[in-house]
Amino acid sequence: MLSLNILYPVVSFLIVIGILIFIHELGHFLLMKRLGVGVLTFSFGFGPRIIGRKFGETEYQVCVIPFGGYVKPIGEDPKEQVTEEDRARSFLVQPKWKRLSIVIAGSVFNFLLGIAIFFFVNPFAVFPAPSVPTPAVVAGITQGSPAQAADLKKGDAIISIDGESISTWEELSRTIRNSKGRELSIRVKRDNEVFETRITPIASTEGEQQVYRIGIVGPGSYPTVGPRFEIGNGFVRTWLVIKITVISIVKLFDGEIDVRDAIAGPLGIAQIAGQQARKGLLEIISFIALLSVSLGFFNLLPIPVLDGGHLLFLGMEALLRKPLSVKKMEIAQQVGLVLIILLMLFAFYNDLLRMISSGRVKF
Repeated sequence: MLSLNILYPVVSFLIVIGILIFIHELGHFLLMKRLGVGVLTFSFGFGPRIIGRKFGETEYQVCVIPFGGYVKPIGEDPKEQVTEEDRARSFLVQPKWKRLSIVIAGSVFNFLLGIAIFFFVNPFAVFPAPSVPTPAVVAGITQGSPAQAADLKKGDAIISIDGESISTWEELSRTIRNSKGRELSIRVKRDNEVFETRITPIASTEGEQQVYRIGIVGPGSYPTVGPRFEIGNGFVRTWLVIKITVISIVKLFDGEIDVRDAIAGPLGIAQIAGQQARKGLLEIISFIALLSVSLGFFNLLPIPVLDGGHLLFLGMEALLRKPLSVKKMEIAQQVGLVLIILLMLFAFYNDLLRMISSGRVKF
């Protein structure tokens, strides 16, 4: 019998990834149907089929590998033989605006899921707001603290410490904790002005640990107000996740973030999903929102085999005023597939290293 330590992550991962894949593919599927494009297959997963059933012209199926899915329209492959009757419903003969709309529909549905969750969670929640990355903005000052002595005020944005750029509250908090009490040079943006001040963190005891603080309060949970005020909050949080994702990618390429800390694979996601599930329903729902927005964004990156790759092909078709050759698209798709496989293998390797170093896996 599986222990709860294994069962929680596995079940939580399957539920989370299942919802995200279904929502994404549903976006493609519904828009194809709406715009008059025939759909041959709606698949959850890849590889050999486990179960499936055909309704009308569409085969609905569940496959062995649950790390993705696809919707296959009529005439997606240029080499595919399409009957004259089905030609008008073929994907490739549709106007560019229709094909573009279908390609981005999956990511749009992921964004809408994130917005909807961020909209609905707060008005009915007794738990804190979802754990999403937050900007390094001061929400309050503790009386008699180093921050007050340095004249920091509510609303100040911390933009760097000792010359190192700061974009999130998590980075700010970690830098202060790691200061060991040495004086810090902090650049602050207040309204449209930027100034520099010096602050020396003071030590406080938490259990058996010594923690360094400067006496600032970060953005807490969003206030619980009526739903009419929360719709903006849903869009703001969704945009915030996208913004932090972009910043993280830039910092990753600049070498400011270790790639081993930035990339998580199925094992890492399963581990986090299990942790969130143990905390409660709202936590796992919030985690789904965070992953849904991230999935929507990454699918729009211009990598062949992703939706963004199809957008790239459409853009080149519009620029050249003719479709790319089948051979060039096939080569690009193969390169993209290799890149994705390598990224997945690296992420899996990363997950194993993290689990081994944390003592969760032993040999």
